[in-house]
Amino acid sequence: MFAAERRQLILEMVRANGAVSLRELARVVQTSEVTVRRDVRALEAEGLLDRRHGGAVLPGGFTRESGIPQKSHLATAEKTAIADLAAGLVEEGEAIVVGAGTTTQELARRLARIPGLTVVTNSLLVAQALAHANRVEVVMTGGTLRGSNYALVGSGAEQSLQGLRVARAFLSGSGLTAERGLSTSNMLSASVDRALVQAAAEVVVLADHTKLGSDTMFQTVPTDLITRLVTDEPPGHDDRAATELQALADQGVQIAVAGSGSGPAAAEPLPHGRQGRRDMPLPGQRRTAHGGPGGQGPQQLRSAAPLTESGQGPGDRARVADLRRR
Repeated sequence: MFAAERRQLILEMVRANGAVSLRELARVVQTSEVTVRRDVRALEAEGLLDRRHGGAVLPGGFTRESGIPQKSHLATAEKTAIADLAAGLVEEGEAIVVGAGTTTQELARRLARIPGLTVVTNSLLVAQALAHANRVEVVMTGGTLRGSNYALVGSGAEQSLQGLRVARAFLSGSGLTAERGLSTSNMLSASVDRALVQAAAEVVVLADHTKLGSDTMFQTVPTDLITRLVTDEPPGHDDRAATELQALADQGVQIAVAGSGSGPAAAEPLPHGRQGRRDMPLPGQRRTAHGGPGGQGPQQLRSAAPLTESGQGPGDRARVADLRRR
């Protein structure tokens, strides 16, 4: 690893955790504490961090990314609808992985009602939501605690996922585009999310419409590895999000759109395993053969892997029902 790469990683670790020991830094960047101490001095000279006895800390006034307390108050209705819909993709007795985030935390609260699950996670919030679920086994990764989002990151987390194989992974992030896929603003979180993806046969991304079209620093899941996106319906004036949804569908991502929890767009509750799904019309979208004269009838997202009437893709066990436009 070049010095510039080491220092970037050191800086990301300090930003993620607020304070990191020299020993932990040396372990993650796989070099000696003497070398790490020299890197920390160089970063301090640039004003990017402060040295402390045996470690490094954020400098005074350095702004961190938004943490869980701030994110938990954003798009709450949308996240609830997305979690309701995503829970219908999970079957009794499955083994899954669930990444960190406020949307995945909402999903975990619903997974507690599904018997026989094994849930592997690096999120303390996901584990807490499942802690009292008698019929759900929770397996946590190792790693270093990242305080801003209560997630375990670093080489310990990644190594604990080696050799693991589960049915599907549920992940969130900071941004989603058709060009780069899912991304996040933290390098350590991105690295663990990539390890979660490698452990799963299918990848389900949970992202509300505010993240569609946003591209952040570190790619976690390229578009061609995303099996399904569960999102909410963008407002009518949000052309960027609608266009991004169509571009994702054109690349083969199966799109499940939930309502915000109020109004006619809301996904209606269905029996367990069959959550509401709504295919939304997008700008310039072609109608299906069922559209009929005058534009009547349901509209479908065009996708390289289209859903069937029951919401199933080829070989997909997830049962997601179409909610017709009223």
